[in-house]
Amino acid sequence: MKTYFLHILAIMSLLAASCKKDDYKLNTNMKPVPALSAPVDDKYIKLQPTTSASVAFEWEQARAEDGSLVLYEVVFDKESGDFSAPLATISSDGGGVNNKLTLSHKDLNTIAAKAGIASLATGKLKWTVNASKGYNIQKAAETRTIEVERPNGFAEIPVDVYLTGSATEAGDNLAAAMKLKSTSAGVFEIYTSLKNGTYHFTDRNTGTPTTFYIDGGAVKQDGEGTQTAGTKVYRLQLDFNNAAATVTEITGMGLWFAPENKIMYPLDYVSNGVWSFKNQLINFHQESWGRDERYKFRLSVTAADGTTGYEWWGSSNADNSRPTSATPLSFWELHLITNSDQYNYCFKFSSDVDTKNCDVNVYFSPEKTYTHEVIIK
Repeated sequence: MKTYFLHILAIMSLLAASCKKDDYKLNTNMKPVPALSAPVDDKYIKLQPTTSASVAFEWEQARAEDGSLVLYEVVFDKESGDFSAPLATISSDGGGVNNKLTLSHKDLNTIAAKAGIASLATGKLKWTVNASKGYNIQKAAETRTIEVERPNGFAEIPVDVYLTGSATEAGDNLAAAMKLKSTSAGVFEIYTSLKNGTYHFTDRNTGTPTTFYIDGGAVKQDGEGTQTAGTKVYRLQLDFNNAAATVTEITGMGLWFAPENKIMYPLDYVSNGVWSFKNQLINFHQESWGRDERYKFRLSVTAADGTTGYEWWGSSNADNSRPTSATPLSFWELHLITNSDQYNYCFKFSSDVDTKNCDVNVYFSPEKTYTHEVIIK
């Protein structure tokens, strides 16, 4: 054992001596980027952050004295800035190795917002390139500007959106705020009731969130809306891509019985996007060929300008068979129908519903796919 430790000590001494012998000083000398290549100075860019559009920033290579690797970062600032407190510093393509940066319009829109360029406004951003080797960082010999026009939307689109306030069903307790349903990128909606009071939207239900509110047909930041028309049921839609809001009052919902071309029963609004009727008799319609059981749902709606109309919600299929115990839950999912034909895109009741009392529940709830259920009593 003693001999073993002596061998280990000898090897460690040799390694230490070798390290001292081979020790050298890192050469960090280099010349900065001599010139920027693209985009041209003062290039105008109309930003389209909801698309895949991008801008390529390119420059000539910096040269290290020992010919080794140089890393690059593109630095953005306000037009009046000097890059001492830049708006953004972004590594070039290839993990900082390439003398090119491909930057999306979405990211440029975020930088433009940080520069104080308002939605729908035009302004300039200054940019240059920092090259680095070790601790040696050199700014390019040239700077350029780009002129950007921002769209009518938010640079930072929230991942989640919540509704809270004294006018809401959940009250003004932020932790209990109602989460909106994401219907597409940057677009959210909720079916809910509002009573007299105030309400606003947040990007989270904890801490100190960013707040938004509806002002006419627009979504704005840092404020709140007021409900003064008494308790009503609405569909609230917020499009953060375009800073647009759509408020639709839901004045009624009914189960539309296709063979009789009329509402069989109205459904009452309950809460949290749920409508229902309870313990009602459902009789299929007798035809010469048999019993007809087709149905869908009709919503009575009023737009913000007072225009009234109907929306039809039914099946994704133009025609269906009667459901059974083996039918998947997707059969009952609700889809907005643009064709208001009396019979197409109807659901069918199961055979055992005929002549029975039933509950029907419709769920426009944000936490689930819009759907409905029929419960035999």
